[in-house]
Amino acid sequence: MPKLKTKSGAKKRFKLTATGKVKTAQAGKRHGMIKRTAKFIRNARGTTTLSDADAKIVKQFLNG
Repeated sequence: MPKLKTKSGAKKRFKLTATGKVKTAQAGKRHGMIKRTAKFIRNARGTTTLSDADAKIVKQFLNG
């Protein structure tokens, strides 16, 4: 089988940590901030790691 290309969308959105976890931006901060609580906005700063089930899918996209 030939090698598969990395999905361009996944390449831009996710990074792998040294231990193999998938790092991504926090969800839910694109729009509608007025209805979110200050606590939600504060806690959604920075990055987070994906759950194992989601990470398995993303790794397939990244590694081909």
